[in-house]
Amino acid sequence: MIIKAVRMFDGGFMNQPFAFGGEEGKEKFDEQIIYRSSLQNFLIDTGEEVILVDTGFETGMAAPAKKLGAPLYMGEKIADFVDSFIALGYKPEQVTKILVTHKHPDHTGALKYFPNAKVVISPEDADAMKLSGDKIVCAEYKDGAYFNFAKADQIAKGVWFIEAKGHTKGNSIVIAESDGLYYMMHGDVTYCDAALKANKLSIVFEDKDAARQTLDNVREFIKNHPTVYLSTHCPEGYENLEMKRVMKL
Repeated sequence: MIIKAVRMFDGGFMNQPFAFGGEEGKEKFDEQIIYRSSLQNFLIDTGEEVILVDTGFETGMAAPAKKLGAPLYMGEKIADFVDSFIALGYKPEQVTKILVTHKHPDHTGALKYFPNAKVVISPEDADAMKLSGDKIVCAEYKDGAYFNFAKADQIAKGVWFIEAKGHTKGNSIVIAESDGLYYMMHGDVTYCDAALKANKLSIVFEDKDAARQTLDNVREFIKNHPTVYLSTHCPEGYENLEMKRVMKL
């Protein structure tokens, strides 16, 4: 199994109230404390299938302006999602499945560029996006529990699509098992690895109680399994992958 980062933005920042303030309130944290930010999604090559985990913005999306004091700035644009994907040595026609962690456009904007891909997504987020048709596969969680996560579907050998509600009402995570490690592609369960370690929710969620339960489940899993934590919005996402760095809480 090969896992690669599909990188789009880098060199950005987020402030602590944005990344940590979901439960205690933004005013409890220091806006002058900032963390690095970026934007990347991920690719899983099983040897038999090419699977994407999220797809970034649609082609031509301009970099949001850099503003002093902004809670989140993704950074300078490196490449559109499809161009970054192709640069890894693949063609859009090779992608068989796209696993959507959640409905937001920085995770779903490029779905339309992969003509042969089935799109696996939670029923809640499929409904919110008004997705339908033969290519849309709503998760059924027919494979039951995955360790301490209550609901999961096995997508391919060693690749799991797991219910993890909170950030959105249908939020999901993906775990790929390879060489004794668990690669967790979690979407936006946290926006930076510092928030995971500090056990803090960001200010972006649709169901705070569910988001708290998901973060608790994620932390419990990491404590019990050697996990490479692959974040979307901070450079540790691609750095952890490059170094196969196991998360320590």
